[in-house]
Amino acid sequence: MDVERKLEDLGLVLPGPKPPLGAYVPYLSHERLIFISGQGPVLASGSAICGRLGDDLDLDDGARAAQLAALNILGQIKVALDGDWQKMSRIIRLCGYVNSTPDFTHHPAVINGASELFADVFGEQGRHSRAAIGVASLPMNWAVEIDAIVEIT
Repeated sequence: MDVERKLEDLGLVLPGPKPPLGAYVPYLSHERLIFISGQGPVLASGSAICGRLGDDLDLDDGARAAQLAALNILGQIKVALDGDWQKMSRIIRLCGYVNSTPDFTHHPAVINGASELFADVFGEQGRHSRAAIGVASLPMNWAVEIDAIVEIT
């Protein structure tokens, strides 16, 4: 499985892992699962997609933010697997949080930015269960934050 080649074909680059913003670990392995802590839409430069959906961001901005968060999830997975993508069985679950106004109701369409990336990169192994939840705010005013559970061999 050549994840970085697939990302390159999509015009994307796998970022390095981001350090945690608090007193927690970026991922935790337990038996055949890796739990990835919430990742935001942060670029390699450190800039991020910030703001609220339904206010200063539109649906396309939100989907791009979710895609960036998914790329950061992949960065953490790569570290957890010591770079050996063959150890990954599948993406099990995503939980996506959308920084949104009370009247914004398209949370699933926003988090599709992440879900579609995983399906494009991993095929059937990238299809997962998911929640998409609207919240009043997120750390650093991020547009989205996404955590994940991944099964490994």
